[in-house]
Amino acid sequence: MSAVMITRKVRKWEKLPGKNTFCCDGRVMMARQKGVFYLTLFLIIGTCSLFFAFECPYLAVHLSPAIPVFAVLLFLFVMAMLLRTSFSDPGVLPRALPEEATFIEMEIEAANGNVPAGQRPPPRIRNVQINNQIVKLKYCYTCKIFRPPRASHCSICDNCVDRFDHHCPWVGNCVGKRNYRYFYLFTLSLSLLTIYIFTFDIVHVVMRKYQTHRCIVWPASPETGFTVLEVLVCFFTLWSVVGLTGFHTYLISLNQTTNEDIKGSWSGKNRVQNPYSHKNIIKNCCEVLCGPTYPSVLDRRGLMQDISPVSATSATLSSSSSVNPVPQTTKTTAPLIPNEHTPDDAKPNIAASVQASPSPKEEHPSASKLPPLASPETDVETSIAKDKTH
Repeated sequence: MSAVMITRKVRKWEKLPGKNTFCCDGRVMMARQKGVFYLTLFLIIGTCSLFFAFECPYLAVHLSPAIPVFAVLLFLFVMAMLLRTSFSDPGVLPRALPEEATFIEMEIEAANGNVPAGQRPPPRIRNVQINNQIVKLKYCYTCKIFRPPRASHCSICDNCVDRFDHHCPWVGNCVGKRNYRYFYLFTLSLSLLTIYIFTFDIVHVVMRKYQTHRCIVWPASPETGFTVLEVLVCFFTLWSVVGLTGFHTYLISLNQTTNEDIKGSWSGKNRVQNPYSHKNIIKNCCEVLCGPTYPSVLDRRGLMQDISPVSATSATLSSSSSVNPVPQTTKTTAPLIPNEHTPDDAKPNIAASVQASPSPKEEHPSASKLPPLASPETDVETSIAKDKTH
């Protein structure tokens, strides 16, 4: 059975390897594990909704109408930075094509030479010099490439990410070169929003309990339970979010990533200096937060040709059945010409079928024009009549 190759055009994101999910025709790129990301949305939207519904109306009337306005702006900024971090390409590096991978393997084998049996081959490492500092480029056995400086392979998304910081389940994506600044702005604005809501929740409780010029105990109501719930959520969120923001502020001031800090790349026994640091906090912050926005190298929405094999027999049968349907035929149990093996009850039926079928002479168009032939009885009568006359 032969196969027919059918070519069709598809988007490149449909054929990208790895463990990412795509939405909106490749415009949205996230990790497959998004359960914690939905929890983040629920906590932020739920807490802010309770604050807008119960605290803001009272504070706008008794304190200032600018309080809910500023809270809405801060909430919108937090959501924009969260979605920008979660839905963008963090800096995924494309994998090597089969031809490129074969060429790299040949170069590695030529450089290493023949390795004796039983010995482990040397590690696949290339040395480059950055700011008078030797940096090692490691080979990725999954992507078949030598990773650029500061890149690492994410085991969750199964992709190499440029300037890999960490994989954050709270945003449902990796944090890398293309979305790190948005992640930092998200944590910073979320810290401010949490402090803002927590502060005005306490103010609301105090103002409702002690009214102006008189001391009136605040009666128990459903609003009390929601306010206490907001205070608890903000209290436990405050420590983690503010602590995370402070930690990344420290990393930005050193121009360092979380992955490098955990591995101790620039603070190990050798005391190797960070070649990416400018030895100035302001310059490091400007490079990380105000540097150029790098385009994605994946070209997710580009077109490519997808070649899929299809069996030729099925393709021929489907095309013939759709164009020229095959008529159904019936099988006869008796042969067309009777012989000694033909049963007697089948012979009359065959004879009847032969008599019923038109002969070739009757079907010939010139047969109707010929005169009828005279029978032998008619010839005898005409001869007797001639003898009487004579």
